[in-house]
Formats: sequence, structure tokens, C-alpha cells
Amino acid sequence: MNLTFKSNIFATETIQLANCEETIVRGGCDKFPLLNKAFADIKQIGVIGWGSQGPAQAQNLRDSLVDTDIRVKIGLRPGSFSVAAAREAGFTEQNGTLGEMDQVIRESEMVLLLISDAAQAEHYQEIFGRLKAGATLGLSHGFLLGYLESIGQSFPKNINVIGVCPKGMGPSVRRLYVQGKDVNGAGINCSFAVEQDIDGKATDQALGWAIAVGAPYIFRTTLSHEFRSDIFGERGILLGAVHGMVEMLYRRYATQDGGDEKQAFIDSVETITGPISKTISRRGIWAVYEQLDAKGREIFARAYSNAYKPAFDILLEIYDEVAGCNEIRSVILAGQRHARFPMGKIDGTKMWQVGKAVRAERQTSPPTAIHPLTAGIYCAVMMAQIDLLIEKGHCLSEVANESVIEAVDSLNPYMHHQGVAFMVDNCSTTARLGSRKWAPRFDYNLNQQALVDYDAGKPADQALLDSFKNHKIHGALAVCAKLRPSVDIAFV
Repeated sequence: MNLTFKSNIFATETIQLANCEETIVRGGCDKFPLLNKAFADIKQIGVIGWGSQGPAQAQNLRDSLVDTDIRVKIGLRPGSFSVAAAREAGFTEQNGTLGEMDQVIRESEMVLLLISDAAQAEHYQEIFGRLKAGATLGLSHGFLLGYLESIGQSFPKNINVIGVCPKGMGPSVRRLYVQGKDVNGAGINCSFAVEQDIDGKATDQALGWAIAVGAPYIFRTTLSHEFRSDIFGERGILLGAVHGMVEMLYRRYATQDGGDEKQAFIDSVETITGPISKTISRRGIWAVYEQLDAKGREIFARAYSNAYKPAFDILLEIYDEVAGCNEIRSVILAGQRHARFPMGKIDGTKMWQVGKAVRAERQTSPPTAIHPLTAGIYCAVMMAQIDLLIEKGHCLSEVANESVIEAVDSLNPYMHHQGVAFMVDNCSTTARLGSRKWAPRFDYNLNQQALVDYDAGKPADQALLDSFKNHKIHGALAVCAKLRPSVDIAFV
């Protein structure tokens, strides 16, 4: 994949990530005066949908373009339950910023399609038919490309097709933008892709879109790579894997090791979403090991060594299922099933009820310490995902963002605030399905293989630990850390 690109409007720079050079653009509110040029000939940006990304991107775009004549207009289906929420956010029929989906598509020069993945697959033909010739279709996920490839279809040839993919959930995209309104460069990193460029303007339109939603750091990918890494990642360390491993570790700490339930939750969930994530965010993955004492390092090393291969096995299966479009087909089929039988919630079990009590008591509790067994297993899964994406040819920016930065700077802090179960129950349908499908596999595989070997006293694999210590991801993350948001995400 060619990682270099040129812009006629925005300043580019080259960064060195290990042995790879990548072109990037830095975002920030100081770039907002250039948005008029990036969106030349665009009078209206239609944002279709009001799910996870829709509210955040629409509001950020509106705020960034406030000094221009470009209108940001929401398009929803008649009778949509989201109409009230859009109005509450200031998008109304009276001010011309809220309308019926089909009409908004017809009248917009740029259309950001942010409806659910299943809805994109179901309605793509009518959406394509309503786009203006020469319009730009924007996607924040490569799912639609993967679906079209799976059925032998393609995008219309008379439009630009671009992608801007924030490396965080919609609420994080909005929250960091609001937090950073007075701080240049606060937001969520974005990848961008140009699938079709019929007029030579697609790259700058994509960069302008990313800057307008608040990205501090924008890097290049393809929609094909993006849907593979994104759907794979949310089934892996971003959601499915963390869900599976904390369920496993909580049971172990609460029963086998004789710990009380609250302490079991702290040692499993809280240590991942709290101190482990904060350490990785600020100092890198290897720092988790380095800050442990001698006994903790010995536990970490054996846990890491025994968990890496079982985790890699599952991750490889997930990647193959995503790349072969089986996961895409499963999302489409699930959408049809859930029209009759909606998904239930997972937060009713004892574990997640205990979690509510733990979060309520945080202010009066001592800081959570890093549990070395939990840390070893978590880092093993994260590194296995990193190694697999590199093996599959993904650029280091994508690897770092999809496997590390999105986890520790966006999703894990959100889960620390609300709970892993809340995230699973309230994320996108595609991610929710993926977590429910693959979390039990991580749970069982790590329990039946990694913990069995650990309890049997299987020693640490020194070669595997040396590979971890000397891995090129550490240098790449150090470079990315210099481009990280200028404020940390905060929840109230």
C-alpha cells in the first residue's frame, strides 16, 4: 500500500514508523480557515443517520464550518426516533438543517453515509440512485465496500468515494472535540481513504472532513484495509477480547483464587480499563511490564508467554472470517433475525452488578494496582493482534491506532466510566454482534489453554519476551504519542 499522498491545501509531513515512511496531516482548529478551499463547490454536506458517529460528526462539522456558507444537514427516514435527538442538538426543519433522508441525499454535493452497516447493505442501490452525478460519497467504515465485493457489485463510477474513519466511538469524537475547542489539536485520530477520485478533489475533501471532525492526526489507508482492521479489531482487543478475558479473570479471582467479588472485579476489569490503559497511553506497552516488581514480572512473563499463542489462534480465525466477508454476511443475517428477536443485554449478571458497586465506591477506595496476571494476558492479546495486522500488510499507523490508541485513549476510558457490559450493550450493531460471538471464544481458549499451562507451572518463553521487548511497535507508538490529542478524554 502506498502510504504517501499530496494535498493542494493542507501541509503534509513525513513520519518514520520503524522501517516505514508515512505521510500524515496534522489537524487542529488553526486549519479550519482552509476548509472552504477543501470543500470548494460544496454547498451542503448531508449527514445521513443519527447512530454512533452521526451526532458527533454532524455537530463537529457544523461547529468547524460556522464561519462558512456550507450547510450541514441531517437526513433521516420519516418517523425516525432520532428526529427528536437531532432537533435537540440544533438541527431543525425550520433552520433548514434537518430533512428527509432521500431528499437530503439528492440535494447534497457531499453525502456522509453514517447509517448502520446492515442498513447500508440493504439500501445501497436506492442511495446510489439518488446521489448527484459528481457528488462525493463519504463513509466512516469500509463495511459497504466489503459487502459490495462479496456480492460482485461496485460503487457508481460518476461519484467520488472517500472514507474518514475516526479511531474511537462517536461519543468520544464529540467529547474530545468539545473539550478541545480552545486547545489546538484535541480530538480523535482518523484514517482516510480515497476509493474513487473523478475530479482530483477527493483527497482534500477527505482531509477537510477529518480536520473538521477534530482529528489531530490523519493517516492514509484504503477502505479495503480499513474494514478488515476495524471489524477485526472490534472483535479483538477493542471489545470482544477484553470482554472475554475479563469474564474469565473475574471468575478465576472470585472463585478459584478465593478472592471476594469486588476485589475480583478490581483485579480483572478495573486494572485493564484503569492503570494498564493509562500506562500504555502515556508510556507504551512495555512499560506495563517494567513498572512491576520482580515477583510481578515473573507472573507477567509466564502469563504473557502462555496466553500469546491461544490468543493469536483466535485472532487469525477472526481475521480470516472478516477478510473472507463471512463476518459481513453474519451481520446482514443478524439484522434480519433481530427484526424479530432484538438483542438482549448482558449487564444483568452478578459480575456486572458488582462492577456498579465498585465504580460507585471509587472515590473512597485506594488506587487500583496493576495485577500482573491480568496485565500479562492483556498485553499478550494486544501484541498478538499487532503482530497479525503487521503480518497481513497493514501500515503501522493503522496497527497502532486500531490495536492500541483506540483502546487506551477512547474505548477503555469509556468502559472505565460506564462498564464493559454497558459498552457491549450500547455500541454499534456490528461491534455488538462481534463481541457476543467472539468474547466466549477468548474466554474459553484462554481459560482452557493459557491458564491451564500457567497453573501447571509452564515457564516463560524467553524468545517471545525478547520479541516483545524489542518490538518495532514501541518506537511507532512513541512517534504517535507526539501526535496524540492535547487533552485526555474526560467523563462526568
